[in-house]
Amino acid sequence: MNDKIRDLTVLLPTIETPTLTKAELSEMLFERLGLNKRESKDMVEAFFELVHDSLISGNDVKLSGFGNFQIRQKASRPGRNPRTGEVIPIKARQVVTFHASQKLKGMVQGDIPTEEDLE
Repeated sequence: MNDKIRDLTVLLPTIETPTLTKAELSEMLFERLGLNKRESKDMVEAFFELVHDSLISGNDVKLSGFGNFQIRQKASRPGRNPRTGEVIPIKARQVVTFHASQKLKGMVQGDIPTEEDLE
């Protein structure tokens, strides 16, 4: 097992795969905070609903110590069909970008100790 995955399993021991799902987040709230399963699921859903609603309304979402989700405007531009080589216009659109905080980047790189390392 590579060191980064091992570190992740130490931080989040209930995760069996590298992908963290809403169900797993809900289960962690249930186990660690003592919320009942319904409250845990509702809390996770409410959190993501707030993030969705903020982004849809055009607001950035900043999670201290984690990162920022931002709405970016992409201008229309010419594109190319890779099969035919035909030039096709790509419409202007909004996209969501994520920029990790320096703290998160440092923790992932191992430069900043995690709470478990400090114990």
